[in-house]
Amino acid sequence: MSRGNHESDVMNKMYGFEGEVKAKYTQQMSDMFTETFCWLPLCHVINQKIFVCHGGLFKEDGVTLEDIRKTDRNRQPPDEGIMCDLLWSDPQPINGRSPSKRGVGCQFGPDVTSKWCEMNGIEYVVRSHEVKPEGYEMHHNGQCYTVFSAPNYCDQMNNKGAFITITGDNLSPRFTPFDAVPHPKLPPMAYANSLFGFN
Repeated sequence: MSRGNHESDVMNKMYGFEGEVKAKYTQQMSDMFTETFCWLPLCHVINQKIFVCHGGLFKEDGVTLEDIRKTDRNRQPPDEGIMCDLLWSDPQPINGRSPSKRGVGCQFGPDVTSKWCEMNGIEYVVRSHEVKPEGYEMHHNGQCYTVFSAPNYCDQMNNKGAFITITGDNLSPRFTPFDAVPHPKLPPMAYANSLFGFN
């Protein structure tokens, strides 16, 4: 389990997680989630070859796995730097970097992925952070994959979810898509904070 951009106070208020926890439990339970989210790992390395994070790679060249290990994760995400990029960045099809459409993080191209993987001894990057119709998508000549596990995101997107399986020493990813299942009848974003215009 890795920390994502939604494991933050601002996103929990905006998208309704805090409101739902407080409605069903207590403020104390909500505070416990906030504290727990601050200790989630920012990324993982599987078999010393597969890099897994929520968002993506970095605005700056030269970031190493050791730089990531040294990053303080016990805090709310900042608006720039290693932690921000890991939680917010997205791949793009063209080489180089572009400003993020999200306003934080960056968009990084296949050349950035290739250079970063080679420098850090990584075969490919697995990330999530973007709705994909089939629940997953390959980018950057197979050096970057998006795997999005929330089907019918926000009860509105009609996308499939997916998960990835890697078996033993065979590092080839296998993808399993799945559909959403029925859940209690609530309007989309029912617990979202009205200050953000969702109610």
